[in-house]
Amino acid sequence: MSLSDWLLEKRNLKSNLPTNATSIKIPDGLWVKCDKCGLLMYYKALNRNFKVCPQCNHHFPTSSQERIEQLLDEGSWEVINAKLTSTDPLGFKDQKLYGKRLQDMKEKTGLQDAVQTGLGTIQSIPIAIGIMDFRFMGGSMGSVVGEKLTRLIETATSKGLPAIIICASGGARMQEGLLSLMQMAKVSSALQKHHNAGLLYIPILTSPTTGGVTASFAMLGDLIIAEPKALIAFAGRRVIEQTIKEDLPNNFQTSEYLFEHGFIDLIIPRTHLKEKLRDILSLHCKQCN
Repeated sequence: MSLSDWLLEKRNLKSNLPTNATSIKIPDGLWVKCDKCGLLMYYKALNRNFKVCPQCNHHFPTSSQERIEQLLDEGSWEVINAKLTSTDPLGFKDQKLYGKRLQDMKEKTGLQDAVQTGLGTIQSIPIAIGIMDFRFMGGSMGSVVGEKLTRLIETATSKGLPAIIICASGGARMQEGLLSLMQMAKVSSALQKHHNAGLLYIPILTSPTTGGVTASFAMLGDLIIAEPKALIAFAGRRVIEQTIKEDLPNNFQTSEYLFEHGFIDLIIPRTHLKEKLRDILSLHCKQCN
């Protein structure tokens, strides 16, 4: 049989299939491919491993709600200042109105702004914790993010609790101009009072932690922790290279590079973070007593 006859036969067979044959539809998102090593994983297996690739240890982006479930004891989460929401004090407009952009983000993420704050426990140890969410406008720090974190730290100070902030941010929110930059000083001032009270503050730097967040509360911890291979920076790599007219190392602005140069204290994988925090908090509690 020639190739042309074979193709014609196959085409005829395909055309003779019953029209009512049912097709199997596979839902999207059941399988996830690792961006680094290419491993294909069932999504439930990835979630059970705290969204960390079991083959190469790549840390996938994680929402604030997922981090609450990963870190805190079940049923211990008590949200505070949940109703605070940003307005549009400057009437800012780029491709769309800032007020419209905020509304779109609220509908998309289910959040009021780029941080959740509350009280909870880690292995029965009470803490105050703020968790930034990069899904909400890149985790940018506007007036509400700064206010919620400041109130959280003040609550931790008044209750005598250690404070933890999980950072994931592109920096200050440009749509709020100077009002967003003021949050750097406000949160830092609250942290100084918390420190003067002899209380522990731990920032956890995840990818990315950049801009005004890096330049303020992300680097003011008593113990600074980062996830592996996290992007941690102030200015962008290209801006620095163009300014100093030199090429930067390949691992520049990674948590490993910063650890080698003394900017952070520990690099802890997400899968071990809860138990390590328990050990640190337990040690601190013993010293306080």
